Amino acid sequence: MKTALITGINGQDGSYLAELLLEKGYDVWGTIRRNSSPEYNTTRVDHIFGRVKMVYADLTDMSSLVSVLQKSKPTEVYNLGAQSHVRVSFDAPIYTAEATGLGTLNLLEAIRLTCPKARVYQASSSEMFGNNIDADGFQRETTPMAPVSPYGCAKVFSYNICNNYKNSYDMHISNGILFNHESPRRGINFVTNKVVNGAVDIKLGRKNHLLLGNVSASRDWGHAKDYVKAMWMMLQQDEPDNYCCSTGVSHTVQDLVDYTFNTLGVDTALVKKHVQFERPEELQHLKGDSTKLRKKLGWEPTYTFETMLDEMIFAAANKDNKDVDTVKL
Repeated sequence: MKTALITGINGQDGSYLAELLLEKGYDVWGTIRRNSSPEYNTTRVDHIFGRVKMVYADLTDMSSLVSVLQKSKPTEVYNLGAQSHVRVSFDAPIYTAEATGLGTLNLLEAIRLTCPKARVYQASSSEMFGNNIDADGFQRETTPMAPVSPYGCAKVFSYNICNNYKNSYDMHISNGILFNHESPRRGINFVTNKVVNGAVDIKLGRKNHLLLGNVSASRDWGHAKDYVKAMWMMLQQDEPDNYCCSTGVSHTVQDLVDYTFNTLGVDTALVKKHVQFERPEELQHLKGDSTKLRKKLGWEPTYTFETMLDEMIFAAANKDNKDVDTVKL
């Protein structure tokens, strides 16, 4: 039986990855951080709580990482833990650098000292590219990285230190450069679920408007369930490598608003722009080329932008057991 350790198992990606690995017969361990509201800390994994081993640990506390690695003895480690909100990284840049950047180094050093043969997946991000884009309109593994947020900068450090440890210590470490991926489990302070839940709240009369930042920014949005499969596939390869994971199709935030609000029959004029939600430096366009991942590993996404949103809208509309008749599913 393979054993996997997932940092940030209670996040969107961690919960889907845990489900996938359990289906494949893994012994699954996961790290969570202490939360002042414990009733919300494991919401995404409560349905599998008895099937995984949860351990308190923090990427900024190397001793806790050494402890969980010694206990779990993993054959695979998936580093999904981070301060992962781009806009928040401007408000908490030092913590973001420590958790998202130095946290990766803490984990790599702990793995090197306790279980150097474990295969490691590092959750890298399309935010690392910043506004650099190749002449054909895509970003890929060879696109120069020029991040435009503290989060993106921290992820570039993590990406490079993983390559350094791979080459220096002959460790099996793969970077998955994942473009935006969403699901009903996405936090409501991320723009996709913010739009979906905002539209549902307006439909049900709980709110009368939705405030957003830059609606002209475009992103390559896929479904988290598809992307965690790519993570697993990367660690099944004989040789470690770095891969972009994306759909290859971009949509603007305005496209997101239009589809969601039209699905629910809500007037898009109720969306207002507010400077509070704009970034000090904006990343305008992301569109990924995942040719390497598709050809070498055989990965293909199963969700489209529309089917992903349909699932998110249905979940948001029915989370309180209230039917929204106009949801077209």
